[in-house]
Amino acid sequence: MAPVRFMTWNVHGTFNLNPKFDLEGVCSILRKWTPDVVALQEVDSRSRSDDPFAKLASVIGDHRVHAKSIVTEDGDYGQMLLSRFPFSSVPEIVDVSYQEREPRRAIATDLLTPAGDVRVVATHLGLSIHERYAQARALVSLVKPARTVVLGDFNDWFWVKSVRRVLAQVCPSRTRLRTFPSRLPLMRLDRIYATSDSSIAKVWTDTEARAYSDHLPVIADIEISAEGT
Repeated sequence: MAPVRFMTWNVHGTFNLNPKFDLEGVCSILRKWTPDVVALQEVDSRSRSDDPFAKLASVIGDHRVHAKSIVTEDGDYGQMLLSRFPFSSVPEIVDVSYQEREPRRAIATDLLTPAGDVRVVATHLGLSIHERYAQARALVSLVKPARTVVLGDFNDWFWVKSVRRVLAQVCPSRTRLRTFPSRLPLMRLDRIYATSDSSIAKVWTDTEARAYSDHLPVIADIEISAEGT
């Protein structure tokens, strides 16, 4: 059975940090790699005449869900999960915010793939060690025992209370690419995790994407065991 192609990318659409955000350039990278499932972080429609949420939703498949952590009269900010496969469960938007820090969300759903149902959890975690640790523990509760993929920007770079150690308990397979900063990547902030019944057959990034974001994307072909095996 053909592997499922997953992709995660922080597109750095934050209006006050990246006023030259190139939406069409981001779309071109998505079209280039044609992922089956893609998680996008820092999608921002504030102070824009167009709607990045709508534009990005038109690129990959017919199935999508938004998790908008900041909603204003001038536009919204958050993340998206796009899929070529239909949802087999109603997507959940889970609040994983920590104390008074920036609002954070996780998207959890099941997708009906050729291999059967696959659990997918997409997120964008916080900037402090204690915040990420608490959020990682919340993610564990969203993971099913088998056939689960967790992906996103985990902001995880320090070994103390690391997200990867928490998630390794339930998703031992993971990518290890350096993705930030995109011009000279040193940190492995963006990752894809999978349960032990799945195998990451191939993983890569695309340096062309550095023209559009301060993060590089992570793209992985994952072999998922057939349901019931």
